[in-house]
Amino acid sequence: MSLNLSHNNLMSLADYTFKKYASNTFLTNVGEEGFTYQQAGEKVIQLQAMFKDLGIKQGDKVAICSENMPHWGIVYLAITAMGAIAVPILPDFHSNEIHHIIKHSQVQAIFVSNKICIRLNEDDFSSSLSYVFSLETLDIIEDKTPKHSDLFIKGAQTIAQMKDKAMQFAKQQKLLKMSEIDNSLTINPNDVAVIIYTSGTTGQSKGVMLSHYNLMAQLYQANTLADIIETDRFLSILPLAHTFECSVGLLVPFANGASVHYINKVPSPKIILAAMQQVKPTCMLSVPLVIEKIYKSKVIAEINKNKVTKFMYENISFVRKQLNKVAGKKLMQSFGGEIKFFGIGGAKLSKFVEQFLLEAGFPYAIGYGLTETAPIIAGAVPGKTRIGTTGVFAPEIEYRFVKQNEQDRDGELHVRGPNVMLGYYKEKERTEEVLDAEGWFNTGDLGYVDYMGILTISGRSKNVIIGSSGENIYPESVESVIEQHPLVIDSMVYEVDKKLVAKIYIDYDLFDEQHNLKTQSDFDLHKDIVSLLESIRNETNKSLASFSKISSVVEQAEPFIKTPTKKIKRYLHI
Repeated sequence: MSLNLSHNNLMSLADYTFKKYASNTFLTNVGEEGFTYQQAGEKVIQLQAMFKDLGIKQGDKVAICSENMPHWGIVYLAITAMGAIAVPILPDFHSNEIHHIIKHSQVQAIFVSNKICIRLNEDDFSSSLSYVFSLETLDIIEDKTPKHSDLFIKGAQTIAQMKDKAMQFAKQQKLLKMSEIDNSLTINPNDVAVIIYTSGTTGQSKGVMLSHYNLMAQLYQANTLADIIETDRFLSILPLAHTFECSVGLLVPFANGASVHYINKVPSPKIILAAMQQVKPTCMLSVPLVIEKIYKSKVIAEINKNKVTKFMYENISFVRKQLNKVAGKKLMQSFGGEIKFFGIGGAKLSKFVEQFLLEAGFPYAIGYGLTETAPIIAGAVPGKTRIGTTGVFAPEIEYRFVKQNEQDRDGELHVRGPNVMLGYYKEKERTEEVLDAEGWFNTGDLGYVDYMGILTISGRSKNVIIGSSGENIYPESVESVIEQHPLVIDSMVYEVDKKLVAKIYIDYDLFDEQHNLKTQSDFDLHKDIVSLLESIRNETNKSLASFSKISSVVEQAEPFIKTPTKKIKRYLHI
C-alpha cells in the first residue's frame, strides 16, 4: 500500500517545516519565550554537527529519557532527521526497565534530564553506550559509565567547543537543506525512525519499530481527521515518550506550524488549570482518567450536595441535560475558553462521562489505536462523536474481524495500513504472533463496525470473561459502571471460580471527610469500609445484566499499578 505523501521521511518534513514557519513559536515552557521554528532548526543542525563529530551516524540509536520539555522535541528531530533512530524511554519506568531498554536497544548515546539522572546508577549507563547527554543543556555529561560526583562537568569544555563550531556553521548556512550537513545522506521511507518500548497491561515491554513512512502516513491520517493550523496552541500533559503524545501532540503540530507548551512542574490539577488560563490552549490530548476525575470532582460532587438535585439529575433526562450544559460552560472557561479539540485516547472512556461531555457541548474527540499503529486506527472529531464508539477508520486502513462463531457480534480486530509497525525489535517470534506475512496486524481488541462504518471496541480479547451460558463479559464495561460511584477511584473486575470479583480502590480522602477516621477505631473503620463496598456492589448490580453481576468485592488498599496511559496492569493484581 502506497500513499502519495508530500514528505516520506522526517528529514524532508523538517527541512520544509523549519523554513515555512520560521517565525512561529514552536516549543516552549508555559510562561517562557521558548524557541521559534527557526531557532529550533538551528539547534537541530547544531546537534547533528555534534553527532557527526562524535561518530554518531545514520542507523545509530540515541535514547531520550526525560520528563517533557522543549529540548525533548528538538533532540528527537535532530536524531530522526539525520537518519539515526530515536529510542524514547518513559521517565516513569523503573531504573531496571530503563537499564534493560538501553541494553536491549543497543543505543550509542542517551539524553537524560537532571531528575532522571539522579535516579539512575552507573550500571544503567553501561553496555553499548558511548555518551550520556544532559537534556537541559545538551552538553555531554559523560562518556561510558558516569559517576554522579562529576556527572555534569566532565567533557564540558570539549562539547562547548563543538557547540560553538556547530552554531557558527548554522549561522553561516542559515536554514539550507539539513541534508547538506552530509550530502551523501539518503533516508529510505522504510528505514526505522523510532523504537518505542511499550508498557502494556500484560507485562514484558516490547520495542515497537516505526518507520519514517509509518510516521508520515500517520501525519496524513491525523490531518484528515482534525483541522490543525499554525495559530493553534497545544498544551502538553502526557509523556512525550508515549506514541500518542509524540505523534499527535508533537509531530502533528510540528507539521502544521503550531506551538506546543509544556509545564515545567509536577502537573497537579491546580498547576494544569493555571497553565490553561495562561496558555488558553486550542488543542489538548488526554487519557480518560483526567477528564473522568474532573467530572467526578467538579460536576458530580456539586450535584450530590443537594439530594433533590441529585435525584433529578439521575432520573429526569431534561434536567440532567440542562445541568450538564451549565457545567460545560464552566468547564470551557476553566480550560482557558478557547479549546476546539480535546483529544481523548489511550484507554476506553466511560459512557457516563462521555454522555456529560456530549450534553455539555464540550469539543472532545475520541481516538483509538496502539503503539504498533503509530498510533491512530480510528477517530471521531468534535461534533461527530457518538457515545461508546471510537469513530471511523483513518484513511488507507483496511480492517477485518476474526470471530470464533459467525453469529457473534464481536470479533478480534485485525488492521492493515501504511501506519502499521515494521515489527518488534529483536523479537521475530513475538512479531509473527501479531503481524502476518500479508501485513495484517492483530490488535488484540474485540469489537464491531455498524452500518455507518463506525467502530466500537468492546474490550481486550485477553480480558474477556465467558459467562455461564456462553455470554461475553467485558470487564471494562463493568468497571465503568462501578466507577460512577463518587467514592471509587479505580476498579478491576476478574473471574474467580466462575464468579465475577471486583477489586475497588476508594477515595480515602473523601471517605475520611464523610466518616472522620481520626475518631473511629480500626474495627469500626473496617466495618464501614466493608459496608461501603457491599453498597457499591449492590448499586452497581442494579445497572448490569444478570450474567455480568458482581459476586463479591475486595478492597484494594493501595493504588493500582498502571501503564503510562493509566490502564491497570491486570497481571500484577490477580
